[in-house]
Amino acid sequence: MDEKSDFLPNLTVAYGIVLTLWGLIVTGISESQSISSFAPALFGLPLLVSGEMARTPGGNRKLWMHVAVTFGLLAALGGTRFFMVMSDGLDYASTSMLMMFLTGSAYTALCVRSFIAARKAREDAIEG
Repeated sequence: MDEKSDFLPNLTVAYGIVLTLWGLIVTGISESQSISSFAPALFGLPLLVSGEMARTPGGNRKLWMHVAVTFGLLAALGGTRFFMVMSDGLDYASTSMLMMFLTGSAYTALCVRSFIAARKAREDAIEG
């Protein structure tokens, strides 16, 4: 495997770590008693696991990256709640929602672009 093919799995692991740490740190700082404050971590852990599985030699990279992008999309969708509460101003919860929306959207877009490029490369290899 080359560096280019490891980019998305490595990004997925890093993104999973960031979301997990964000959820744990914000919950600790805010002293929240709500399970929803762990939302970023609840998306981050599956991303971390699926990224690691995609990096595993002999693992089904395509399957695990599709699992990962699903959780990235779910993080972005979960973050859309920010637009319902933004008039209340920024606090720990709304900042987490905005972060999940922005990073989840960017991550999903990168994955979709990569999936399209991989499919095109496969089709070009078959034709040529």
